[in-house]
Amino acid sequence: MKIAVSACLLGENCKYNGGNNYSEKVRAYTKGHEVIPVCPEVLGGLSIPREPAEIVNGIVSLKDGTSVDKEFREGARKALETVKEQNADIVILQSRSPSCGVNTVYDGSFSGRIISGQGVFADLLRRNGIKAIDVEDL
Repeated sequence: MKIAVSACLLGENCKYNGGNNYSEKVRAYTKGHEVIPVCPEVLGGLSIPREPAEIVNGIVSLKDGTSVDKEFREGARKALETVKEQNADIVILQSRSPSCGVNTVYDGSFSGRIISGQGVFADLLRRNGIKAIDVEDL
C-alpha cells in the first residue's frame, strides 16, 4: 500500500515554527508500506519558520490579517498532484492544521480554540475522492 503522510509527522522540520510533529504511531502504521511525505505549506512556497496561519472567514490568514490563502491553496494543489501521481491509497494528515486538518481546525481567532472543519488540503482531497485520515484517528 502507498501512504502519503504530512511530512511533519515523519519528523521533517517543516512546521510553521520550524519544528515537527513526529508520530511514532504513524511510523508503526506505515511500516512495510511505501511512504510519500507531503507538506502543502512548503509546496506553496511558504518559508520555515513562518508565522502561524488560521482559516478566517474562509481565507487562510496570518494573525495580522495578511492573506496567505494563495500559497496554501497552491500548495494543496501541488500536494494533490503528488498524491495522484504516486497513486497513494490513503493520506495521513496532521490534526487542526489550516492545510491538513481532517476533522478540526483552529477557529480563526488565534486563541487556540478548535472547531469542526477541514484544512484546505484535506478539503481538496475529500473533493477528489481521496481518503484522508487524521493522525489522531490512527
